[in-house]
Amino acid sequence: MKLLCLSNGHGEDAIAVRILRQLQNLSSSPQLAVLPLVGEGYAYRQLDAVEVKGPVKQMPSGGFIYMDGRQFLQDVQGGLLQLTLRQLKAIKAWGKEGGIILAVGDIVPLLFAWLSGASYMFVGTAKSEYYLRDESGPLPRKSWFDKLEAWWGSVYLPWERWLMKSPRCKGVFPRDSLTAKQLEKFGIPAYDLGNPMMDDLGVENSAIFYDLDVENSEAKRSLVVALLPGSRQPEAYRNWQKILISVAALAEKFKEKSLVFFVPVATSLNMDILSNELTAAGWQKQENQSFILKNDQDTLEFCKHNSRVILSQKAFGECLQKADMGVAMAGTATEQLVGLGKPVFTFPGAGPQFTAAFAEAQSRLLGPSVILLEKPEEIGGAVQKLLSDPDRLVLINKNGRQRMGEAGAARRIAECLMTLQNVGETKGELPLH
Repeated sequence: MKLLCLSNGHGEDAIAVRILRQLQNLSSSPQLAVLPLVGEGYAYRQLDAVEVKGPVKQMPSGGFIYMDGRQFLQDVQGGLLQLTLRQLKAIKAWGKEGGIILAVGDIVPLLFAWLSGASYMFVGTAKSEYYLRDESGPLPRKSWFDKLEAWWGSVYLPWERWLMKSPRCKGVFPRDSLTAKQLEKFGIPAYDLGNPMMDDLGVENSAIFYDLDVENSEAKRSLVVALLPGSRQPEAYRNWQKILISVAALAEKFKEKSLVFFVPVATSLNMDILSNELTAAGWQKQENQSFILKNDQDTLEFCKHNSRVILSQKAFGECLQKADMGVAMAGTATEQLVGLGKPVFTFPGAGPQFTAAFAEAQSRLLGPSVILLEKPEEIGGAVQKLLSDPDRLVLINKNGRQRMGEAGAARRIAECLMTLQNVGETKGELPLH
């Protein structure tokens, strides 16, 4: 069996890698190939013996052309249309050779999978019913567009559902239980197997303040915060500047407390640029590290008054585990931190990804786990208020784990994918997890 994986973005590539790695670990592993539709697919370099089946190119927008018409124009000038046609040609050739396709992301890889003429499966990472409703019912929406979105009956629009109902679509793997149940109502072969985003994080509940005596506990220990500026440059560097404003506000509010800020820096970013911003803001680089990460012996540490900032490019999961909460202007990383049961404070940036609209949509997706602020300067009071409300902290912990699911989804999806393709069993004969 030959399988081609299509994905359209850095986060989608990472999710695809988790699934493909599990496929490689199976005794009857298929012959794998990949085609990242956005960017150059650096994440796929983690896999052995996997061919890139078609042309790839980094575009100016970084994959966020749908958020800004100017970004789309820049991508067109950068050769987007020519690249898309060449990619589609390669995908159709794959279909003619008898291979199957795994589409990971949104409607773009899903549409390309349908155009291939081959059998395909879809891992839906971009959409969730939580954008429209929660377990209690529909969320209040204000504008006519918001109400129209809810009118379709699902966050997945009719044409997307049509692609998922095609006889050649053998299985759909939504990101959460709520979405899977809604798609099933439309006769779509949806399997509730969890969200691969939560895999490979070494999941553990490290947030110490989730006990009943929260105020006394907090008075005796450091407050540990993960800082997540995103992964796409140059936007992430602009986000970093705003996040440093929030760091200063927290240090001012909690003068009597030790503060530790872990920064899991994406490999796409330059550590020197982040370090220079810290130095310009009065932080002193430390020659001897006081905080040692198990998975990274090469961290950079900075100190200022009662606070320390630790930069790492090798210990993403460990940084998230150690954090009590996060300050984030990111997509996937924010969701992963929420999935660990942690609260996240956020505020809009200039884009192209993390705009006010994106931040608002993310707060609907993740519910009470995300505290959306207008300005980074507001964070001191917001954190103080949260820490004095243990019931809210418990709610946030439970909410994040419910919305993001348990680890192990990549393995479950890989096994289900092979069963669907090789044995040809119907949805009703397969166990749903």
